[in-house]
Amino acid sequence: MSTAVPERPVEPKRPVELTAEPPGAGRGAGRGAVALSSPAMPRGIGWSVRWIAALTVCQAALMVGLGLLITGPARHLWPLTAEDGVNEAFVRLRTGTLTTLSSVASEAGNTGTVIGVTLASCLALVLVPRLPMWRQAVFLAVAVSLQSLVFLVITFAVERHRPEVDRLDGSLPTSSYTSGHTGAATAIYGGLALLALSRLRGPWRTVVACLLCVLPLLVGLARLYRGMHHPTDVMGGLVNGTLSLLIARRALLADGAVAAPPAPASTPTASPSRPVAPGRTAVVFNPTVTDEAGRDALRRVLEHHGHTAPVFVETTAEDPGGGQTARAVRDGAALVVVCGGDGTLRAAADSLAGTDVPLALVPCGTGNLLARNLGLPLAPADALDAALRGTPHRIDLGRIEGDGLPSTYFAAMAGAGLDAATMRRANANDRAKAVFGWPTYVLAVLRELRTPRTGVSVRLDGAPALRRTARMVLVGNIGTVQGGATLLPEARADDGRLDLLVLDPRGIGGWLSALWTLLRGGTTAAREGGEGGAPVEFFTFRRADITFDTELPRELDGDPVTAGRHLTAEVAPGALTVLLPTREQ
Repeated sequence: MSTAVPERPVEPKRPVELTAEPPGAGRGAGRGAVALSSPAMPRGIGWSVRWIAALTVCQAALMVGLGLLITGPARHLWPLTAEDGVNEAFVRLRTGTLTTLSSVASEAGNTGTVIGVTLASCLALVLVPRLPMWRQAVFLAVAVSLQSLVFLVITFAVERHRPEVDRLDGSLPTSSYTSGHTGAATAIYGGLALLALSRLRGPWRTVVACLLCVLPLLVGLARLYRGMHHPTDVMGGLVNGTLSLLIARRALLADGAVAAPPAPASTPTASPSRPVAPGRTAVVFNPTVTDEAGRDALRRVLEHHGHTAPVFVETTAEDPGGGQTARAVRDGAALVVVCGGDGTLRAAADSLAGTDVPLALVPCGTGNLLARNLGLPLAPADALDAALRGTPHRIDLGRIEGDGLPSTYFAAMAGAGLDAATMRRANANDRAKAVFGWPTYVLAVLRELRTPRTGVSVRLDGAPALRRTARMVLVGNIGTVQGGATLLPEARADDGRLDLLVLDPRGIGGWLSALWTLLRGGTTAAREGGEGGAPVEFFTFRRADITFDTELPRELDGDPVTAGRHLTAEVAPGALTVLLPTREQ
C-alpha cells in the first residue's frame, strides 16, 4: 500500500494564510473543487481558563527559576557583578529636572495608575464603540491580572534586596526582583499597543503603538534612576509583562479558526457537490470515552440526517479500531463514523486509506488533533452534525515505518525524543488526563525537559543528508496541538506534503528563543532550515529518512510505540476521505 513519491529537492516552507475567510469568500482548490468556509474552532470559557492556567503556571515557574538563578549560582558572574556600578551611575546622573521627569514616568507604572488606566480602557472598549469590544476588554483585564498574580508569586519565592544606593521612593517590604512597576506598565500599555495595531487604521496606528510601547521602557529607566531596582529586576518585569500579554492574547484574541482545508488540486475530490447519501452506517467508538448517553445523542443526529439503523461497534484494547473499520468496509458501509481519540482515528484511518468510504470524525479524546486542525466542533454531537451537513473532501495521511515499527498510516503527527517521552508520561496517568484534559501534557513536558539531545541524520526527498543534533524530531500532517499551541505553523492536511520540526534548544536562552519562535509562527531562517545550530528548524518534504545516533522513544498520533533509531516517513496525498462543512462560492 506504499505510495510512490518522486524525489525532489528540499523546499523551504512558503507562508500560508490561516485566517478565517468572510462569508462568500473562498479559495480555489483546483478544477472541480469547492470553496470551503473557515469554521471557527470552538474556544469557550473552559478552553480559555485551562489554557491561561496552564501557561501561567509555566510562566511563574520560569520567572521564579530565573530569579533563583540570579540570586544564587549566577550572582558572582558578569553582567550581574556590574549591576551595582549601573545603579551608582544613575545616582551620579541625578538632576532636579531628571528627578521630576523620573517621578512622572515611575507614576505611570504605579499600582493606582495601572488600575485606573485598565478600568478606564475596559469601560471605553465596552461603552464607546457601536458594538462593545468585550473580548478586547477582557484581554486587557486578564493580562494585567496575570502579571500581578505572577509578580506576587515571584516576590514570595525569590528574596532579593534592593540596590544599596540612595533611593528616592519608599517601598513595600517586597523583593527587588522583579520590578512590579515595569511589569504592570508592560501589561497595560503593551496591551493597548496591540489593540491599537489591530483596531486603528491609517499611519497613526503605528505611531500610537510605538508611543505606548515606549512607556514601559521609560518606567523601567525611571525605576533604575530612582534607585529602586537592579537592571535585571527591570528586565524581569519586562519579560513578566510580555509573557502575560502573550498568554492572554493567545487565549482571548487569537482568531481561533483554522481553515478547513480545500481539496488539493492534485487529488480529485470525491463527490464534492453533494452530501453522502444515507446508506449502511457503521459507528466505531471507544467505550472508555463514549458512554451510552453519548451514543444515544449520536444516534439521534444520524437519524435526523437520514442514516437510520446505524451499527455501533466497540473498539477493544487488542483492536483499537482498525479491524472494526475494515470489517465495516467489507460489509458495504457507505459511511464510517469514528468516535474516539487520536489513537482510534489513526487505527480507523489506516483501514480507510485509499478507499472512497468517507469518514465522519467525532472527537471524544483528550487531544483530538485532526478535528482541531480541520475546524470541527469539539462537542461530539455538534461535530457529527457539522460533518453530515458537509461534503466529502480528500486529505493527506502520513505513512511511517522504522526498526521494530511496521509500516502504518498516521493522521496528525509522529515523532521521536521529547514529544514521545511526554506522551509516554502523560498517557501513563489516565486519571489525570480525564480530570485535567490537555494541561496534563503541559505538566508532562515540563518533567521531560531534561531529555538529552542526540545526533540525527535527516535525508529529505533524495537530497544530501543533513546532520543535526536534536532533543525532538516531529513529523506532522497538521500543525496545532493540545491547548491551541502551534508547533508546525505552515502544515496543512491537504497540501501533498508533510512538515518536519527539529528542536534543539541549548540552555535557558535557547529554550526562550525556541518558545519565541514557536509563538511567532517560525522565523524565516528557521523555516529555511539554515546550516544547523538554530533552536528550531522547519522543513517540508514528501519522503524523509531519519536516523538517530541513539535509541529514542517514539510516538504515533499521541500513542507511544517501540523505541528505535530509524524512521521513514512519506506523504500519502488525498488518501483519506473526510466529511467537512463546506460553502459553495
